[in-house]
Amino acid sequence: MAANPTLKGLTVLFTLDWLPSVAYCRRLQDAHPDLNIIVPGLVEFGGIDTQKNFPVETWKIVTTLITWNVFPSREQAPLLSYVQVISAGCNHVVGHPLFQESGITFCTSNGVHAPQIAEYVIAAFLSFQHHFPFYTEQMKTGNWIGSETDEDVEDAVGLRIGIMGYGCIGRQIARVAKALSMDIYAYTLHPRPTPESRHDESFTQSGIGDPSGILPSKWFSGSSKEAINEFLAQDLDVLVLATPLTPTTTNMISGPQFQILGSKKTFLVNIGRGKLVNTDELINALNEEVIRGAAIDVTDPEPLPKDHALWKAKNLMITPHTSGNSNHHNERVLALFEQNLARLSEGKNLINVVNKELGY
Repeated sequence: MAANPTLKGLTVLFTLDWLPSVAYCRRLQDAHPDLNIIVPGLVEFGGIDTQKNFPVETWKIVTTLITWNVFPSREQAPLLSYVQVISAGCNHVVGHPLFQESGITFCTSNGVHAPQIAEYVIAAFLSFQHHFPFYTEQMKTGNWIGSETDEDVEDAVGLRIGIMGYGCIGRQIARVAKALSMDIYAYTLHPRPTPESRHDESFTQSGIGDPSGILPSKWFSGSSKEAINEFLAQDLDVLVLATPLTPTTTNMISGPQFQILGSKKTFLVNIGRGKLVNTDELINALNEEVIRGAAIDVTDPEPLPKDHALWKAKNLMITPHTSGNSNHHNERVLALFEQNLARLSEGKNLINVVNKELGY
């Protein structure tokens, strides 16, 4: 890729339901004077009023798109070469014809959700361990009900957390868990046998995560049921699902896997996608107390219908896909995009490029 310091000939279009600031756009313009920036709603940078129905002339000149789920056809945007999605995953666009175009690079925003999702995971587990749901219910009726023993809480020191999907989110979960003196086991699709192979080149802010891959005491890998089951059989106190949703990972946690987890009564946290877990088998595992409990931010189906049996399963916390929420989300997305534009100008590889064959 040839360097293009001023980004001459490039036009970036923002199609978001929130606006970057004028100061941010000016910073991009100062760094790349020939970059054409179009931001709906910002008169100084485009002045288009609508978010979805852009003029035909606009799409024709767009080379770079930052978006959540607004995608043109190849015919509408013949010059498009780089799409930055603002989500950690891209399963919502995998089936789109634009995704199949070999001349278009897709990048995710993997990494911008890591701090808040790590907090969610650890908070959910500690809330369960310290019986916060029970005490919250007692508060509603003014009941002061203490425990009969001082040993009704198992603290986190020495507990083993297994993280399936050791990307940016998994690595920040590991960082926080390590601060609680937990033992960390990592699981990745592909083997990471050497220190060099355990490095992560995705978007990471300074002081966050485990970019060098030094925190896990043990690594596992593979896509087969046998490989998954071997990992699950490691006496995990907590299992975190942070893998992308692909045909390989769909329903990867089902009845047999819950039986394996039952030997340690593992606590499950799913912040990946609902279809990673067989919902009916999750309900059975909870109601029959095969596992100690679960916290899920994603469900199958999603949104979860009001009358669904999952709502009434034992020892379960359900949140409506909000673990990635943060008042710093948008600024991290823009920081990642700014880095990628800089790399584009320098002729370097972009960050968080999607492998289209794998779907993430």
